[in-house]
Amino acid sequence: MAQNGSLIHVAQGADGTIRVAASSPVFTHDDVDAPGPDFARSVLDVAGAVLVWPILGEPRPPVAEVHDVGRALQWLWAVYGEPTAAAVHACAAGGGEVSPVPADLGALAGAAARLGFAHWAARWWPASYTDGIPVLEPDVLGLESAALTHQCQQLFDDFGDQPDDCVPELIEEHRAGLGPLIQWWRSAPQPADTARHLENVLRLIDDAADGAGLDGPALRELRSALERGLVRTPVDAGTLFARRDGYALAAGDAPVSGGRVVARGSGTNDWRRYPPGFVDAAEDSVSWTARALGARRHIEVEVVAHVAAPVAGALLVAEVQVNGGPPSRVPLARRDDVWTGRADLDLSPHLDLPATTPPHVDVVVLLPGFDPGAGPGGRADRDAVRALARRRLAAAAQPLTSDDAYHTVSAPFLAETLAATATREDY
Repeated sequence: MAQNGSLIHVAQGADGTIRVAASSPVFTHDDVDAPGPDFARSVLDVAGAVLVWPILGEPRPPVAEVHDVGRALQWLWAVYGEPTAAAVHACAAGGGEVSPVPADLGALAGAAARLGFAHWAARWWPASYTDGIPVLEPDVLGLESAALTHQCQQLFDDFGDQPDDCVPELIEEHRAGLGPLIQWWRSAPQPADTARHLENVLRLIDDAADGAGLDGPALRELRSALERGLVRTPVDAGTLFARRDGYALAAGDAPVSGGRVVARGSGTNDWRRYPPGFVDAAEDSVSWTARALGARRHIEVEVVAHVAAPVAGALLVAEVQVNGGPPSRVPLARRDDVWTGRADLDLSPHLDLPATTPPHVDVVVLLPGFDPGAGPGGRADRDAVRALARRRLAAAAQPLTSDDAYHTVSAPFLAETLAATATREDY
């Protein structure tokens, strides 16, 4: 998180929205406010505003788009400090831009940044068998997100327009992970900092469930375990969350379907164009092969499936463009760990190209009905996100030097600690 004393800029736009953003001698105002591609930002819908953090680069206070100052004042002072809250109030009263004020970041700033990153990780974590980036266990990440949301309740109010205020929903959705999480807390041997982190998360979940009136065997087991205290038992944390569905890489070699190979290559794996959990996040997980079958020209597309990819239900498609022509769609079906599809296409070159020129083929994977289309950011940005994931996993394998570190966004989540230290058959 940026140091207290850096400057916070407050300005009102033509639509009345007030923008709050940090600045420093190192970054220009435009540099700090640059949004970047959506997969390189974490976002929280909070009372009266939206908070946005860049996930790449040094941690900084969020950019806030405040649309209801009266509601936002309940948390602005706790995130940015009293001077910023006063500046926002003055800006709303007088319009325009006020003089920059010093940041005075409170404890809520760090917790909010962690919650935003948890939501980002649930959507954009680049899990990949081929890249060696393990999946973050969904139940572990979901339960810690519930704990963080409970810790950040000051960010939310009762207007019902903040989808990220979802503690009961997160606990119910990930209730199956409570038992293993309790066993992990009680496991031995275990680093002391991990045990304290686990206990803090479990106590927050217990308090949140009690406040929401939730009940059930798993929550009663949680309450009982916390009342008994820490009783060490030998447990391998990796086996507690081990997946039963294995993951063996099948893609790579083109399917043998006869015909002469005309061309082959890799497609573009644009993470924005399908929901999480469908496709391995590696850049080369999309491959295609063009074949000549007599007078026909046939294209085959293979996509490495994510370990959690749905076997049935929604089906991906490959969007194929040949020589810059109109896109055609090839339906894909999942079998084991690969999505595959085949179709006849016009693979002939442009009229101004020799007949022997191989076709230029562009392939991208998408989910109809979800696909938002292409956006800013490309392979370089995705590579930067992969590098971030690897750095975080490397840090998660090391002990923390202070409990205070768990209040910063750079500190590992339990799901990252598990992924970095447990022996997993999937990876």
